[in-house]
Amino acid sequence: MKNKLQIEPKAQKPKYQQIVDEITERIQQGLLKRGDQLPTINEITASLGVARMTVIRAYEELRERGIVAAQHGKGYYIASTNIQASMHVFVLFDAMNAYKEVLFHAMKEALGENVSIDLFFHYHDLKVFENVIVNNIGNYNFYIIMPHFNEDVSDIVKQISKDKLLILDIDVEQLDEEYAVLYQDFEQNFYQGLTGALPMIRKYESLTLFLSKNQFQYTPKGILIGFNKFCEEYQVKGEIVDNLDVENLQKGHAYILFLENDLVRFVNFTHKKHLKLGEDIGLLSYDDTPIKEILAEDGITTISNDFVQMGKMVGRMVHNRQKGKIASASSLIVRGSL
Repeated sequence: MKNKLQIEPKAQKPKYQQIVDEITERIQQGLLKRGDQLPTINEITASLGVARMTVIRAYEELRERGIVAAQHGKGYYIASTNIQASMHVFVLFDAMNAYKEVLFHAMKEALGENVSIDLFFHYHDLKVFENVIVNNIGNYNFYIIMPHFNEDVSDIVKQISKDKLLILDIDVEQLDEEYAVLYQDFEQNFYQGLTGALPMIRKYESLTLFLSKNQFQYTPKGILIGFNKFCEEYQVKGEIVDNLDVENLQKGHAYILFLENDLVRFVNFTHKKHLKLGEDIGLLSYDDTPIKEILAEDGITTISNDFVQMGKMVGRMVHNRQKGKIASASSLIVRGSL
């Protein structure tokens, strides 16, 4: 940096804030650009005659806003010139699919224009999940984590301050009410959805749930528990099968699918075999998306969370720093496929 930072020692504004303002002002003036190196903590301490903690606090605030980043061996540098962002948010999803796209855009709108978001993915790889979190601790004002694993990840997420953390979409049972958790109660939601669809399911000889080993699709164990509970309680002949083989589909039976590619294959098969959805063969899906409204002649029946409302709730919880565990409501959306 060509010109040294300057502060007014006798000013009422805190010295760390003066340093923050100096750097952001130089960015606004075009004197600092993305990738430019910043002075070290020791250099600023010596040139301004301030305490090390003052400089550290200034750099930490700039890091949390996403303006400054630190890299081993490189020191501090300008990571973003978006100085208007009031908050810099870290979002970690398992993968992107249709319903998460709806959720993400609703979250983004609810958080507001002055919030910048960096989106990461872990693809159900626990090591990737941990590394992405650990490598970004301290770089953001807030963290929104989607821990789609059927195992305990509490020790990993506890490395983030509970005041800056929101667990999204699935509950981490080991976390107490001091944490912010917005989750789907998969077991109860799936059970209630199937119960609501019972009169339609009764038309068929059996109900088969197809799992998927696709890395972009996660099946919470609560869904399986809810399915088995429903079948046992209402004496429905139920089966859980790995992966869809359309050649094994049978007239007079009903099926539950998750992946949209599987839905398309299923519908194409019914057309080929001249089977009418909702009469000759039944189809139910989890998580509603726009394509499920129009796929097939009268759409696909779904059990689904309202992801637009969930995204809006994320915005409220983040801005209000709301704590506690909140279950997101689910509903049965009846269309022509069942």
